[in-house]
Amino acid sequence: MIHVVLCDDHAVLRRGICDTLAEAVDIRVTGEAGNYTELRELLRSAPCQVLLLDIDMPGRNGLEVLASVRESHPHIRVLMVSMYPEDQYALRCIKAGAEGYANKSGDPLALVEAVRTVASGRKYLTQEVAQMLAQSLAHPIDQAPHASLSEREMQTLQKIATGKRLTDIAQELMLSPKTVSVYRARVLEKLQLTNNAELTVYAIRNNLV
Repeated sequence: MIHVVLCDDHAVLRRGICDTLAEAVDIRVTGEAGNYTELRELLRSAPCQVLLLDIDMPGRNGLEVLASVRESHPHIRVLMVSMYPEDQYALRCIKAGAEGYANKSGDPLALVEAVRTVASGRKYLTQEVAQMLAQSLAHPIDQAPHASLSEREMQTLQKIATGKRLTDIAQELMLSPKTVSVYRARVLEKLQLTNNAELTVYAIRNNLV
């Protein structure tokens, strides 16, 4: 039996994933968490071989949680799940130590396959992700400017590009507006842009939103 813990801040999506996994006779969801605090407490008692971890959560984002879990529970294999297209986050997740990346809007059977693959000790890579990984290894210097952004900077870029104000972003990420403003300044500098309009255009052209 594969013991799975699910961490996602959207209860409806959690329920959908749980229902999907429940149809597999060899998979059992042993716990659910809506944020890192709940997850940290849950992992103290719930058996877990595979952690399904959402990327976009309030407070500490998925990749930050991934780093913490890798350090505190190195035996747990982490499968990142997200609504974002693979070309936005899949490579970042794999390079950060995740065992795989699955899209929540994809084929439910693919998610079951992903859990089984990860639980067996293998990496779960779709053909698209495998191709992107091969290209990144073959051409490591041929990267878009946003590849240098940290996870917080990427979040700030994406949220600005969707029209959100700094105060709104700060509230969603549980940060101070001043801190978000610093992230915005770093993004502008790294991408060599000057204002939010240019950030939005950049994000759209690079399929980041």
